[in-house]
Amino acid sequence: MDRCAFRRPLAGWLGLAVLLVPLFAGGCASALATAIYVIKGNRIPAEYNGLREKRVVVVCRTPAAMQFSSTNVTRELATELGRRLQLNVAKVAVVDARDVDRWMDENEWDDPREVGKALDAQMIVDIDIDHFSLYQGQTLYQGEAVYTIEVIDRDNEGEVVFKKQPPRLLWPPNYAIPTQEKREPEFRREFVEVLAEEIGRYFYPHDAHADIAPHNPGL
Repeated sequence: MDRCAFRRPLAGWLGLAVLLVPLFAGGCASALATAIYVIKGNRIPAEYNGLREKRVVVVCRTPAAMQFSSTNVTRELATELGRRLQLNVAKVAVVDARDVDRWMDENEWDDPREVGKALDAQMIVDIDIDHFSLYQGQTLYQGEAVYTIEVIDRDNEGEVVFKKQPPRLLWPPNYAIPTQEKREPEFRREFVEVLAEEIGRYFYPHDAHADIAPHNPGL
């Protein structure tokens, strides 16, 4: 038997021990927490795990008064959120956002359960956007969104099994971006990606220290 097969993992554990011994020897009160972080990382679990191994449809909607100005936003958000769920939730099958959009355009509906039934989805992630804007004044970008998340389980008689009304999302949180620095579609795409990640984190684990907002070079 190849003795090297035993040496490689042994060397790895010895290297970890060398890294951790000074922490404990120095009497550091947080040594144990540091050791756990080195080994496991600092992951926040999903608040809701019920999308795993399910066929899921993402429905994004806005009040009637916002529909004309936010059509692209709801489509882009549904697409981006679906993509993130597909990447991060185990064995989930997310209905293609183009199929969802096509069905909603061609049919009259009032309840997201109708969309889920028509597209044979078990779970419906319903994003109800109450407010969405990109501007702070006329010459500055700063995205703002107010929304509610509901997850509806069609296998459980259409019951709402998860509901969340997060705090208002303001992005970037501490500054605004002059409009001459980028075009509106580019900023809207960035803000939609941030919003999709904010929502997605309720459904999959994520790094507690990961900051989804970009660095502001002006600070």
